[in-house]
Amino acid sequence: MQIIKCRAISRGKAKGKVLLSKDAISFLGGVDPKSGIIVEKGHAIEGKCIAGTVLVFPRGKGSTVGSYVILQLKKNGKAPAAIVNVEAEPIIAVGAIISNIPMVDKPQKDGYAMLKDGIVVEVDGEKGEIKY
Repeated sequence: MQIIKCRAISRGKAKGKVLLSKDAISFLGGVDPKSGIIVEKGHAIEGKCIAGTVLVFPRGKGSTVGSYVILQLKKNGKAPAAIVNVEAEPIIAVGAIISNIPMVDKPQKDGYAMLKDGIVVEVDGEKGEIKY
């Protein structure tokens, strides 16, 4: 088993398949809170559903309301199981925390490059680790 050390952002543990995006994500207007589908036109993962995935993306973008969209996704059962960012910013961090979604950022070494679409990983938001 491989371990990628990260910075812990939101507590908890979750396991799921990686859904990797090279693009930043705006949850307000970029993600449908009812379906969990990326609806932003031209986005790297447009049309894909984030529900139950370990969502890996560089950072968030857009309105602070995005935090509440993440909470709405959680209430609708369409939220990611965990979130991994290259560099967390407050919108995504707050959304993960209020929604009890494990989150880490700043993967050590080339951790971001090691996370491939579809591999199953476990995110530990307390230890700041990704196991695969």
